[in-house]
Amino acid sequence: MNYLVVLQDQLQGMARQAIALLPSLAIATVVLSVAWLVARFATAIVHRITGRTRLRGDLKDLLETLVRVAIWIVGFLLAATIVIPGFTFGGMVAGLGIGAVAIGFAFQDIFKNFLAGVLIMLREKMRIGDQVECEGIRGKVEHISLRETHIRQLSGELTIVPNSMLFEKPVQIVTDQHQRRDDILVPIDFGDDLEAARSAIAAALKDVDTIASDRPVQVFAKDFDPGAGVTTLLVRYWTDAIANNNTEVRSDAMLAIVAGLAQAGIALPSSTTELVDPNGLLAGAQR
Repeated sequence: MNYLVVLQDQLQGMARQAIALLPSLAIATVVLSVAWLVARFATAIVHRITGRTRLRGDLKDLLETLVRVAIWIVGFLLAATIVIPGFTFGGMVAGLGIGAVAIGFAFQDIFKNFLAGVLIMLREKMRIGDQVECEGIRGKVEHISLRETHIRQLSGELTIVPNSMLFEKPVQIVTDQHQRRDDILVPIDFGDDLEAARSAIAAALKDVDTIASDRPVQVFAKDFDPGAGVTTLLVRYWTDAIANNNTEVRSDAMLAIVAGLAQAGIALPSSTTELVDPNGLLAGAQR
């Protein structure tokens, strides 16, 4: 057998097949070019339509992405049908068989994050700009994509969080309401006038600009400690969660409380070195 002749025949056959495919390849290229133009045009239309609505920005991006992907899928299927006449979408799915299952297991995290991203965008809560906390991560939402969410922590670091985590785990949205409540515990000696202390604290906090003036400052007697000889007062106030830094507001409130009590002739118990933080909010930075 002349192997060179066989090889030459095979190469010539492949060349003839490639030449025969050239018209189909040219038509498929035209189809893909048309799909690209249609995708750009359709995306621009969707952008113009959604721009007139009150949909959140990330949801608008999702709609544009879905329209673009759908058009490209149709374009690729048409191009594949032209290049491979026997090609059908049903045949492709059937041909994948066990391979599709393997691919599904391999990319299950990607699919899970994708679906979680879609659901996060569809729900009304947690928008870009909100301050959130999830699994010890606290910061401002900067970007929401189909796979991940970017959270800028209050210390400056950017944390990229998988969408499935934000969808499955409890998420605290600190800025969901315009105002938020905060509590401070203040110890007072048994020998001091509690009513005078309450009045002094309430009057002092009224002068703090960052504390909401449309909600009353409340001071309650919360606990007795006969061993230490103190009565604990619960001081409750409201502040603008979006405009104000909560740590700074707490600092201003504590300084005002100490100054107000001193002006009223009431000193904190000598065994107390700082005001108690009942919610543990001072352990880490917070808006």
